[in-house]
Amino acid sequence: MIGADVFAVDPWSIPERELHLDLLGQTESIFALSNGHIGLRGNLEEGEPSFTPGTFLNSFYEVRPLPYAESAYGNPEAGQTMINVTDGKVIRLLVNDEPFDVRYGTLLRHERVLELRAGVLRREAEWVSPAGQGVRVRSERLVSFVQRSVAAIVYEVEPLGTAARIGVQSELVANEPIPEQAGDPRVAAALHGALGGRASHA
Repeated sequence: MIGADVFAVDPWSIPERELHLDLLGQTESIFALSNGHIGLRGNLEEGEPSFTPGTFLNSFYEVRPLPYAESAYGNPEAGQTMINVTDGKVIRLLVNDEPFDVRYGTLLRHERVLELRAGVLRREAEWVSPAGQGVRVRSERLVSFVQRSVAAIVYEVEPLGTAARIGVQSELVANEPIPEQAGDPRVAAALHGALGGRASHA
C-alpha cells in the first residue's frame, strides 16, 4: 500500500518526494505515459532496478491457442497476449566508469513529477557513486499527442563537486524478461522470446 509519505498533494501533477524500491510496481504504473498508440511504463531510465519493464504498441500482440480437456460451445479457441516491444527508453550512465544505480552509492535526493497538463514525466536525482563522485541527473519523458508514434526523452547529467568522466549509452532492449504471475486467471500468459531478429548489418 502506498502511504501518504510517498506522494505530495499538488493540483494537475503527481509528485513523488523520494524513491521507494519496494513500491516500484505501483509507481511504474502511476508514472506510465500513453497516447493510445504507444505506452511506456514508468521505469527508471537506467533500466534497473525495475518491477515490470514495458513498452507497448497498440494492436501489437501474439495469438496463442487455448486448449481445453473437452470442447464446448462458446469456448474461445485462441487468446491474445500483449507483447513487450523493443524498449528504447533505457539510458545507461557511467560516472568515472561506475554505473549509475540507485541501489549502490548514496542517493541524496530523488524526485519524480508527472505533469498531467503537459503530459510530461520529470525526474531529478542527486547521487554519489561508491567512489565519492556526485552527479545530478535530470530527465523529461513524453509521448506525443500530435505524432502518435513519437516518444522522446531529454537526459541531462551534471557533475557535482569535481569534474568527472561521463559516459551515456542509449540501448534498445528486446525480449526483456517479465516476471510471471501465477494463480491469477486474469493474467495473460508470459511469452518468452516473442521477438525474433530478421536481419543484422555490421
